[in-house]
Amino acid sequence: MDRLVVVPVCVLLVLAGCAGVVDTTTDPSPRDTPVDGTGPGTAVSDGTELRVTVTRVVDGDTFDVRFANGSTDTVRLLGVDTPEVYGENDPAEFEGVPETEAGRACLRSAGEAASQALRDRLAGDQATLVLDPLSDGRGDYGRLLAYVEVNGTDVTRWLLEAGYARVYDSTFSRSEDYYAVESAAQEAGTGLWTCRTPESTGELERTATATESGLRVADIHYDAAGNDNENLNDEYVVFENVGEETLVLGGWTVRDEADHSYEFPEGFELGPGELVTLYTGSGDDTPTSLYWGRTGAVWNNGGDTVTLVDDSGVTVLEQSY
Repeated sequence: MDRLVVVPVCVLLVLAGCAGVVDTTTDPSPRDTPVDGTGPGTAVSDGTELRVTVTRVVDGDTFDVRFANGSTDTVRLLGVDTPEVYGENDPAEFEGVPETEAGRACLRSAGEAASQALRDRLAGDQATLVLDPLSDGRGDYGRLLAYVEVNGTDVTRWLLEAGYARVYDSTFSRSEDYYAVESAAQEAGTGLWTCRTPESTGELERTATATESGLRVADIHYDAAGNDNENLNDEYVVFENVGEETLVLGGWTVRDEADHSYEFPEGFELGPGELVTLYTGSGDDTPTSLYWGRTGAVWNNGGDTVTLVDDSGVTVLEQSY
């Protein structure tokens, strides 16, 4: 009688997902019972690897995935943190970044650069999630905590190396290595770590004089990490509307001294207190991020002038560095 009871239970456990990522006869809720078998707060198996397709990159450290059986989940990169793009940044969380408006603006731009970098590496591609037995399995908002690898490359570590992220103070197996990589990026002043000294790294103190319309250049990051021509989205200009009226910038043109030009999309608007970052490289435009689409760097590291001309041909703003 005992055997007749025990054997079916074991079979049911296997079918329920104990064997890992398998096609199941039911459609489990990815938030409550993801295909890896880890519910919120559940410990994970040592070194479990999950093959996924990345369906959307939310920001520099968060993305959505689809498993082989069609289930979906949201992943938060384990052990790292990138600057916010949808909320305010606290410079105190990024060692050495001044708690000033310039520091916060620099971090916001760094966060947008991190989001684009992760999007370039992951969006629409196959990737491997690596779970860590030392982590909690699930983080804030029930997101799955994991490292991510593509073609054997630890993309999480790469974000630290390129200065797109900081180490998030938590318990995880790769912490010693990650802290060493972070220290090297800090010493080299790579990526977001240029925000430690914004006045000396191409970031303007946000005391520039606003135009009559209320528009001003908040920051210029002209010297991208590494080779400027190979890191185009780490070269950017941030415009801010410090006026009280919404500015319709569609048709306005940005130029440098060499007469490279970019035209704001038709109908583009910038509300009071809002900022928009114009990246030199390519990407998908959003209300806070625009992309020039160039194949080479624009802003001269030895000095240049940002000129803004309105849709009637009148120069409304010039900022040199």
